[in-house]
Amino acid sequence: MALVSYELTRRSLMDERERTAVRAAYFDAAVVRNGLDTDDPDVVEVLRSLDTGGSRRALLNLDGDWHARTADVGLTAAVPEELQRLVGAGEPAVQRVRVDGQAALLVGVPLSGSATYYEVNSLGELERTFQALALTLTAVAIMVAGSGAALGWYATRHGLRPLTAVANAAEKIAAGELTARLDPATDPDLTRLSTSFNHMVDQLARRIERDRRFAADVSHELRSPLQTLAAAASVLQRRREHHDERTATAAGLVADEIDRFQRLVNDLIDLARSDQPAHRAPVDVAELARRACAERDLPASLVSLVAGTPRTWRVERRRVAQVLVNLLDNATRYGAGPVAVRLSRDGDAGVIEVDDDGPGVPVEDREAIFDRFVRGRAAHARGAGDGTGLGLALVAQHATAHGGRAGVLDRPGGGARFHVTLPGSLP
Repeated sequence: MALVSYELTRRSLMDERERTAVRAAYFDAAVVRNGLDTDDPDVVEVLRSLDTGGSRRALLNLDGDWHARTADVGLTAAVPEELQRLVGAGEPAVQRVRVDGQAALLVGVPLSGSATYYEVNSLGELERTFQALALTLTAVAIMVAGSGAALGWYATRHGLRPLTAVANAAEKIAAGELTARLDPATDPDLTRLSTSFNHMVDQLARRIERDRRFAADVSHELRSPLQTLAAAASVLQRRREHHDERTATAAGLVADEIDRFQRLVNDLIDLARSDQPAHRAPVDVAELARRACAERDLPASLVSLVAGTPRTWRVERRRVAQVLVNLLDNATRYGAGPVAVRLSRDGDAGVIEVDDDGPGVPVEDREAIFDRFVRGRAAHARGAGDGTGLGLALVAQHATAHGGRAGVLDRPGGGARFHVTLPGSLP
């Protein structure tokens, strides 16, 4: 709109100025013609009699000689030869030229066979008007465009705010925060969406809670018969020298499977409890990591504390201890053994990293291995088949209870690097 307005205004003013200049030139040419129609005309006096003001300058070409009010070589040089030939042939002409570096409008009027009249009209004032107009329209265009962009940005944000709230709530729920809800009063137009979303989350939370209670109840119910079976298997194991070889082997297998079954039940109970928020307290995590290594006959030198990381973190001792134990067991079973346990910080978050010397974890399996009852390809390739498939799921659940997350990357030099981030655990 600014460009169109500028072009229309420019054409209109320029056309009006040209019409005015032509009328004035014809009027002055008539005065000059009358002044020259004498026996002994005074050319300079005739030119001085013209009322041209300060914006017009008159030129007269009489018998091949130029005449003007004052000597001005630049003015006569500005008259194009082509225009001189055209006017000399009896045709009036108009052309835009530049005189002394400024725009001007040149009007040529034939007077007789030996005389032609030219009038140079300065366009400097008109050019300054165009510059002011261009500056004004540019400023208006910038302000209008900026205001429109700001209004569009505000309207878009205001319109998308309810959807942003839905997306944020969905992300929190996906991260395990089932208390996230939408406020139906935020936008009356989306009340039905908010109500339906909250109802869906309520149903999901109730179903998850039923599943958790079911797993906990079943696990507790299985403990009693398992303890009886474990006691019976222990008796068989102590008296295996009194049995034949096949019976002794069968008794050993029964004892191993009962032990694996007990670990599975214990993991299920821990998994059912892990949905609860973490109860934080000051814990010496470095000592906790060294103790976990010692219980598995691993050297305490595996544990290192990165410079600037405090030994004491605000975490739940039981959960962090199980995270360390499960990561060490996972590295022992499937990663050719742990090679480093590193404790570091990332802002106010404590970070636990366990490196192993195994084949690593394929990129496509790095999220799935933290699900329940899922075992990666390395587990099938290297594991002895005695895992429960819940170890890394518990690690992820304990990290979520602290508001953090668990993940795995490639270790420089080969192997895998499992890491657990616990936000808010460091000062």
